[in-house]
Formats: sequence, C-alpha cells, structure tokens
Amino acid sequence: MRCKETEIYATDGKRIWGSGIYFERASTGSGEIMLSEKQSPETTHSRFKNPFVYTSLFLLAVAVYVGSIFLSRHRSNRAYEERIEQQQGQKQRESDQAAVEQLGGTELAIQMLYATPEIRPGETAQVCFGVANAKSVTLVPETGPVWPSHNLCVDVNPKKTTTYTLTATGADGKQVAQQVQVRVR
Repeated sequence: MRCKETEIYATDGKRIWGSGIYFERASTGSGEIMLSEKQSPETTHSRFKNPFVYTSLFLLAVAVYVGSIFLSRHRSNRAYEERIEQQQGQKQRESDQAAVEQLGGTELAIQMLYATPEIRPGETAQVCFGVANAKSVTLVPETGPVWPSHNLCVDVNPKKTTTYTLTATGADGKQVAQQVQVRVR
C-alpha cells in the first residue's frame, strides 16, 4: 500500500505511523483491510514540535548575546574614557605645579630684575622685573606706578648712573629686595 509517496507497512497489526499522522487498520469480514487516516494526538498538543518555538528561542538567545556584547563594550569604553580623563587631569596638575614652581612656587620671590646696562645722557632705559606671590612692589627711586607682575618693564630717564632697588612685600608682611644699576656715560 502507498500513501503520499511513503510506503507504510503494518507490523503491529493495529497502527502504522507516519509524519504526525497515524493510520488505523480494521478488518472487514470479507478479508479486506481498510485504513483510516487520523491525526496523532501528540502532534496537535505538543508545543515543542512547532518550529516557531525553536526559532523564537534562537532569536532570543542571539538577542541576549548581542546585547551582552554591546553592554560589555559600553562598560569597557566608559572605563577607558575615565582612565584617560584621570591621566589628563594628572598631567594638567603636574603642568600647573611646574608653572607654579617656575613662577616662584608658594614663596615670595623676585624672579628677575634687569635693566638696560648703559645709556647716554638724555636716553631712556628700561628696568624689568618679575615677582612671585607679592602683594605689593616698590621701585626706588620712583619712576612711575609699578605693581606685582611676572613680567613688567618700566621706562626710566636717569641723569647720572643710578642704582634701582626693587622691594617686594608678601601677604604676611615679609619683604625681599634686589638692586640693578643703569650707567650713564
């Protein structure tokens, strides 16, 4: 006997199975064999034989896997960004500390004081200075207004050789002084 291009042979005398459909055999009194097609009860009620369930589970597993990859990459990128920010902050602090040290640190200091070494009578010379952590400065003999600066030059017109004294005063009242001379020939 043939059914849907599959040969089905009765071996147990009652049922013949085939792709979710089973056949029952019944004998008639005249010796004929009659087959009737019935739906298998296991195939209609089992959810695990439905390919949609397996496809859905597979897609869910893929989505969870891809999501975990994105999450781990996000975390590693964030950790990298934080590490870079910390390194840049450390470099900035070191750079700032070096600048403070160059500019006198936290101590009151006259960092530089120089002048035009020699002029002729009637010419103008410059006295330049730089101070760190000074609240006020004075330049004697007076030449004009001066103030605390890291780099300030003032014009002077001495009639004869003159020694200029720069005095810097800190917030605590401590004073430091240096001198520079301009010769007039």
